[in-house]
Amino acid sequence: MSGGGEADVRADKWLWRARFFKTRSLAAKAVSEGLRINCRRTDKPGASVRPGDVLTFGQGPHVRVIEIVALGERRGPAPEAQALYADLSPPPQTAAQEPEPGAPTPGPRPDRRARREGAAARRGAP
Repeated sequence: MSGGGEADVRADKWLWRARFFKTRSLAAKAVSEGLRINCRRTDKPGASVRPGDVLTFGQGPHVRVIEIVALGERRGPAPEAQALYADLSPPPQTAAQEPEPGAPTPGPRPDRRARREGAAARRGAP
């Protein structure tokens, strides 16, 4: 089987070649957990993908949306792998973004005096 004239390739193999996963078994596990090819869910790692297909899958806490540009012949270096796809993913939401306006912000940690005053207020002592 020659690698250059393929019209399609296995989904897990392509994800591995494009360096989304370190091993093929991790790629196969990700496909089994739910990969969408052109908005259709598949759980078979042997599902065929072609250039022009849009893949949607989870990778850690992020959802990736990828359009296949080329199939590739091997798992090559990162620049070669990045040429295999176009990333359509929305920018990741980070926890370090600005809080919503009006959201309460925690104050400083209470010191000894503030803790004693708080305890006295809860007991009802003056």
